[in-house]
Amino acid sequence: MLNYSYKNFYEMISHNAKEYPKQIVLFCDKQKTSNLALKQKIDRLASFLYKLGIKKGDTVGLIIGNGEEFIVSLLAVTKIGAISVPINTFLKHEEFEHILNDCDAKLLFSSVSYEKETKRLLVSTKIEAIIWTDAYGYLDNKNIDYHSIINAKDELCDKKIDVDIDDLACIIYTSGTTGKPKGAMLSYRNMLSNMVAAKIAFEFTKKDRFIVYLPMFHSFTLTIMVLLPIYFSCSIVLIRSVFPFSNILKQTLLKGVTIFLGVPTIYNALLKAKIPWYFMWFHKIRLFISGSAPLSEKSLIDFSKKFKRGKLLEGYGLSECSPAVAVNRLEKQKPLSVGIALPSYEIKIVDDEMVELPTGEVGEIIVKGDCAMQGYLNRPEATAETLINGWVRTGDLGKLDEEGFLFIVDRKKDLIISKGINIYPREIEEVLYMLDDIGTTAVIGIKNDIGDEDVIAFIEYKDDAKNPLDEIGVKRYLKKHLANFKIPKHIYFSKELPKNATGKVLKRVLKEQVAKMDIKHIGDDEIL
Repeated sequence: MLNYSYKNFYEMISHNAKEYPKQIVLFCDKQKTSNLALKQKIDRLASFLYKLGIKKGDTVGLIIGNGEEFIVSLLAVTKIGAISVPINTFLKHEEFEHILNDCDAKLLFSSVSYEKETKRLLVSTKIEAIIWTDAYGYLDNKNIDYHSIINAKDELCDKKIDVDIDDLACIIYTSGTTGKPKGAMLSYRNMLSNMVAAKIAFEFTKKDRFIVYLPMFHSFTLTIMVLLPIYFSCSIVLIRSVFPFSNILKQTLLKGVTIFLGVPTIYNALLKAKIPWYFMWFHKIRLFISGSAPLSEKSLIDFSKKFKRGKLLEGYGLSECSPAVAVNRLEKQKPLSVGIALPSYEIKIVDDEMVELPTGEVGEIIVKGDCAMQGYLNRPEATAETLINGWVRTGDLGKLDEEGFLFIVDRKKDLIISKGINIYPREIEEVLYMLDDIGTTAVIGIKNDIGDEDVIAFIEYKDDAKNPLDEIGVKRYLKKHLANFKIPKHIYFSKELPKNATGKVLKRVLKEQVAKMDIKHIGDDEIL
């Protein structure tokens, strides 16, 4: 049973502003923000949102790039009891539209860099206004400037809104293997449980500095890289973009980063990169943490040889569990294992009937604890399939050893993970089927030489196809409807795809065929 010091995020902010008002909590570019200054910005924005008519229980979308604006916006939304919906910024207009309509969002925060995809959402969704987090040239009562709000000298609205630990804090849209993204409903208890459990498992102090360069809309980044350091009264070094990667190393060194979190693609890039000798000599990183996708054993071994002073720990989680579930510990790690369950969480391995399997046997991983989501928004059937008596069915296959260390074996479904981001094939297939000439299509994921997955599409054109597109044409078409990370690396055309007796494409056979082709990784320049 976990004990909670806070019942919402704003109580963390208030505590830090009172106890450590001058401590720098955010470093972003050349700007430094203290705990007190962060609270004041959150108060200012929250007051504006309340006067705008945002009420407890309303949903507010965030399509914002990395920066202080993301943190202030999310925390201001939750201060007044509204529900924040961080959205993948790589998506396109149609995908944004689906999510905002699904969660019935009343307001949207958007960075101007996504204007092409977001400005039309005022027409195609129910949002009443967009707050632009950087300079926008067409301001009116529906297009509002963020910085004018933050810098205003208006009197703050001090109306107290009770936000309880079991209220919804965020809705994280997570990829499945079929259909559209589903909104995992996370309460404050869900997300705070990750932080309280981490406090038991690790000895973070307010002297630690976390670096954040991965997209902040991702549940791993949001909870573990943003909210967790605030919970521990640590500092955060914010990087707006992963490119150029040399800047991440520069800021890590200059700002004295001690906690470095990343995904396998990043760690593989670090292994291949020629790191300056002075970085290796002077960096202060004591802990590297990897999540979102498995690391290869070779990467783990090579990393420990190259970075001798910092320990690399691999963990496991999913958005439905807020997201962290298990992680290796400083005192003990096992190669290829994602560690043991965080304190108070339970992990079991079960068969298809949810019967627990003996130690060492492979089955589906299920998780129980305060991290377990409240359910999927507007999806009672999907919720019933995933949440059973408090247990979250992860859809992942794994095994536990006699010491409780978890080993991920495979995924039960067709989910593709590319560069730490979940991609579900059916969504791509449905867009392909919009082309009149396509008879059958199938999308699969194939592991490349660094353990990541490449998206591969197979197309069977109709016999009477009039204007069939080539690979370049299909990719050009897909880019109009899907985020770039969902675009297949390769597209293969076939007169007839392998099918079973009922006409279902045999993806297993397709994977075997691609494996024989020995497809190589596309290159490290595509990180995120």
